[in-house]
Amino acid sequence: MRIIGGAFKSRVFRPAKNFKARPTTDFARENLFNILENRYDFENKKMLDLFSGTGSISFEFVSRGCPDVTCVESDRFHYQFICSVIETLGIKRELKALHVDAFKFIDRSPGTFDLIFADPPYELSRIAEIPDLILNTNLLGNEGLLILEHGKTNDFSHHPLFRELRKYGSVHFSFFSRVQ
Repeated sequence: MRIIGGAFKSRVFRPAKNFKARPTTDFARENLFNILENRYDFENKKMLDLFSGTGSISFEFVSRGCPDVTCVESDRFHYQFICSVIETLGIKRELKALHVDAFKFIDRSPGTFDLIFADPPYELSRIAEIPDLILNTNLLGNEGLLILEHGKTNDFSHHPLFRELRKYGSVHFSFFSRVQ
């Protein structure tokens, strides 16, 4: 896992070979952040990373100046990897890692976020439910943006709050917002 941009640009962290997560590709992350950096000032945003895996998206946000990032990961091994990178980078204040199931976290709606990134396993049976589960709570602020990473078999274009789709190889990002 390589951090693409910001203060920690080019830092590399290697999860163990038996790591089960499918990290967002460098190519897809770089393109996603090119879009986001042109639309948002991260310095005053509160961000949530669901199904964090390696934590690569969380680390990109912190590296680019986001002061309040929460990452949620249910796998203990993945969570421990994220914690080790947080320790190495010295970003305990900016990034909070939680070892909890993402669906339980959503159900509790523990606060409001400006940006939510969700990267569930592509084969997850409940992937189609995720936009409504998030958008029907107060988890995403009224002006907020939800980005759902998924494979090519999912199509969210008919969702009433769907705004756009970006494709980078096998990685698809669907954007949702209450704002037109």
